[in-house]
Amino acid sequence: MLLALLALILAMGGVMALNKAFTPEYGLDLAGGTTVTLTPVTPNGGAPSQESLDLAVNIIRDRVNGNGISDAEVVKSGDNIVISVPGAGQEEVVKLVGTTAELRFRQVLAVGEGSPAPPGQMPTQAPTPSAVPSNGKATDGGEGATTPAPRSTAQSSPSASPTGRALSSALTAPDPSATPSTEAETGTKKDATDRRAAREPKTEAKDGEDAPADRSARRAAKNAAAPSATPSPSATPSAPANDPLAGVDTTGVDPKALERFKTLDCAKDKGQGAQDAPDQQYVGCSQDGSAKYILDKAAVTGTSIDKATSGVDQTTGEWLVQLSFKGQGPQQWSKVTTTAFNSQPPRNQVAMVLDGVVISAPVIQEPITGGRAQISGNFTQVTADELANQLKYGALPLKFKTDSIEEVSSTLGADQLRGGLIAGAIGLGLVVIYSLLYYRGLGIVSVLSLVVATVLTYESVVVLGATAGFRLSLPHIIGLIVSIGITADSFIVYFERIRDEMKEGRRSLRAAVEVAWARARRTILIADAVMFIAAVVLYFLAVGGVAGFAFAMGLTTLIDIVVVFMFTKPFVALLARRKFFAKGHKLSGLDAERMSQSSAAPTVPQEA
Repeated sequence: MLLALLALILAMGGVMALNKAFTPEYGLDLAGGTTVTLTPVTPNGGAPSQESLDLAVNIIRDRVNGNGISDAEVVKSGDNIVISVPGAGQEEVVKLVGTTAELRFRQVLAVGEGSPAPPGQMPTQAPTPSAVPSNGKATDGGEGATTPAPRSTAQSSPSASPTGRALSSALTAPDPSATPSTEAETGTKKDATDRRAAREPKTEAKDGEDAPADRSARRAAKNAAAPSATPSPSATPSAPANDPLAGVDTTGVDPKALERFKTLDCAKDKGQGAQDAPDQQYVGCSQDGSAKYILDKAAVTGTSIDKATSGVDQTTGEWLVQLSFKGQGPQQWSKVTTTAFNSQPPRNQVAMVLDGVVISAPVIQEPITGGRAQISGNFTQVTADELANQLKYGALPLKFKTDSIEEVSSTLGADQLRGGLIAGAIGLGLVVIYSLLYYRGLGIVSVLSLVVATVLTYESVVVLGATAGFRLSLPHIIGLIVSIGITADSFIVYFERIRDEMKEGRRSLRAAVEVAWARARRTILIADAVMFIAAVVLYFLAVGGVAGFAFAMGLTTLIDIVVVFMFTKPFVALLARRKFFAKGHKLSGLDAERMSQSSAAPTVPQEA
């Protein structure tokens, strides 16, 4: 057990080294942070309802302090919401709390360049995704496995996975020199395409390569039930050179959406935070502004999301966000992917719109019926976690504007931190003195056990700060100080049980150590279980500093169990083999005088 404990300490130290974290992260009261004031914006300009404000407060609190240990604070101030986040920059906080996080899934109706072409320059149509193997793969999330995700890179011909899954490569920036492209399919469709291509010389489509095609070629391909791999000699010559609708199939598109599509310049305004009515067609931009889309009415909304988690593609190493749907979501997702699968490019894409911006527009290679989806692109761990949290905790019921942003200094600072540490050191010192005076040699076990508990506690706080956003505040420090008494109580229970067994006079120290442990561990586990249950209840029912205190108390209770089982008992068993303790030396704490042993005294079995 001692070797296992040493391995645990070294493993946690290794995690600290990998994360380059050797000191705890501090909370608002000890390190300061950023305070953001949000003002709600309602459609009619009136005051928001208190119900919507309360819901917004709860959602934002979940975002900034979803696990209750980051020491972030969210409060109402009149009709405003004030958020204080420790140790975070202004831009990061605004992005985290100000995003409405309304996600919608819409079928793509048309795609164009994000910015209008300069006068006199022929517009370049956005590239059309092709259906050939590429470097990106994605999955509908079946079996909960994480599979290769599509890479959003600047390629002129994004492609879909050969496994029949959705790729987000449709968001790639169009190459100004690139022209719209399609791919020849296999089987009978490929035969029909090849026969058509044979009639037009100088045009060749190889498997895995792109060949030029225009609107006339796509029309012909649709009539032949396969995309054409040959260009048509007519490229809509009647369309103006700077018309963004040149070559765009406008069938079924709302005239208002067409007008918006003509005038939208993604270089000037990508529409971040725009009102995205789910029952209307929508015109939006990609994240990088390189493409703009006409999108159909929302087929699936963010309210249908059951779970959202971030993860890493095991093959490409890319970060992605995995979604699962609830209620009618799986049926709606299956329906829109089926519709897209049976449509011609670019209508074989489904766009994922977050707060008015198209974050992904994968090509649908087959209907996805598993009720799962994934969003991939140029994510980092931070951005993937942020998006997953925003989608998981739900969309805000109100739009907000940032009223003020302030960097705040620590409210308590180094003096209070120093005072807390001094108080902890005094408490620890008193326990050590009492143990050495009362238990003498056995007191060494108490001291070393407290040292081990301190090391484990420090490593736990640092590791949690680096991996789970744990922020050490004054309530946490109080909880850690209180835990010193909890740990010492476990030693006292065990040592007194050993003495009771020794007083009977019929057992050696080695036998008494084992018998006493069998009885004392039940008492120790019951006491720690009661303390841990109290900490859990307090943690879930309270918020803010009280929840932080409960978390620290629960953490140290678990550490106490680890120390007693993996260090205290094995170490006492080792000491019992030493003559100093086995023969009852006067300074061992187990001498005959201290045991009050009397040969004439009757022996009474001791019960736990």
